Amino acid sequence: MKNSDEKQYNLIIGAGGGIGGAVINRLAREQPERDTLAISRAPLALPDSVQQIICDYSEAGIEQAVHELAPMQGRIATVVISTGILHTDSIKPEKRAEDLDMASMLEVLRVNTVIPSLWLMKLVKILRGQQPCRVFVLSARVGSISDNLKGGWYSYRASKAALNMVIKTAAIEYARRAPNIKLVAFHPGTVDTGLSQPFQRNVPEGKLFSTDFVAEKLLSLSSTLPVDGEASYLDWAGEKITW
Repeated sequence: MKNSDEKQYNLIIGAGGGIGGAVINRLAREQPERDTLAISRAPLALPDSVQQIICDYSEAGIEQAVHELAPMQGRIATVVISTGILHTDSIKPEKRAEDLDMASMLEVLRVNTVIPSLWLMKLVKILRGQQPCRVFVLSARVGSISDNLKGGWYSYRASKAALNMVIKTAAIEYARRAPNIKLVAFHPGTVDTGLSQPFQRNVPEGKLFSTDFVAEKLLSLSSTLPVDGEASYLDWAGEKITW
């Protein structure tokens, strides 16, 4: 993997998704002085300035990917962890308690909570240093326990609430071990991707966002958020969400 002692980097995990891909495209246009590192399950057609790492998101695969990132230690400025699922052909958000299924719930928790948690734990040794680094992990407003007024979607809500707790806990440890890092649980709103497609008819007018719009908002936040040793739970507009 090419390297330069002076260069700074951006790291996008989940590059094959709609938001991850949009962030990469914006970075290529707006930050040509930085190389972008893209991690995905399969090869992608990417801009020339993007270096790609293939990872199956197993624990061993994540460890290997972090090993490949070692030459960039201390020089990664922005990280976006954009992996996640809401539904598959066999998994649907639960409307009532009777819809709960152990295998489906475990899979949602594995993808939405465990995988991003492993990235957070294993990246700390690569991200710590003098370079301020802001890490955005895609969460969701429905992961807010205090904001849950409608119920339903047990597995998805639980997976995002658990992810938020991991982010909050990791920020406490990072403040001791890597005070240059800012952790953000980021709610992108309802985005026009395959994840939201079955539910878009219920979205109010003007509240279905393009992936490029969300990428713009995320990168704007990344350029302004203070690195204060605390976890933040923010929506696309930079507004705080209650944990």
